Amino acid sequence: MTHYWLLKSEPSCFSIDDLARRPKQTTFWDGVRNYQARNLLRDTIKIGDKAFFYHSNATPPGIIGIVDIVSNGTPDKSALNPEDEHYDPTATPDNPRWYGVDVRLEKKFSRLISLDELKLHPGLAEMQVTRRGNRLSVTPVTRNEWQRILAIIDRDAH
Repeated sequence: MTHYWLLKSEPSCFSIDDLARRPKQTTFWDGVRNYQARNLLRDTIKIGDKAFFYHSNATPPGIIGIVDIVSNGTPDKSALNPEDEHYDPTATPDNPRWYGVDVRLEKKFSRLISLDELKLHPGLAEMQVTRRGNRLSVTPVTRNEWQRILAIIDRDAH
């Protein structure tokens, strides 16, 4: 059974266009340093799931595309590299602490669906990303929310 997610990335750090330029348009989703998000990446998100790619800390923030999850959670090696901005001196190969998944670009939308627009749509006001104070970089999306957002994009295409 496919599960749906929303993955946030700051476009100044890694954008959907950066993903589009990667070999096979695939990358390891690294740098998550929140235990709740880590647990989702490590234990819950699986191959075959889908996620919205969300540009956070942008003007405006919003959903810009879809990625396929192409690996189960594996240790985030950036935490072990002292030269990496995501280095964590408490992480070790035997106790990796942080996890990520491989994602592949499925589709970049023709336009960004802004956070403000998401908040205005009936059925989307309860999405975790629309809730005040939500800063998690990985959140679940219900099947109904997924379908409603795809309907916005389909409507734009016609």
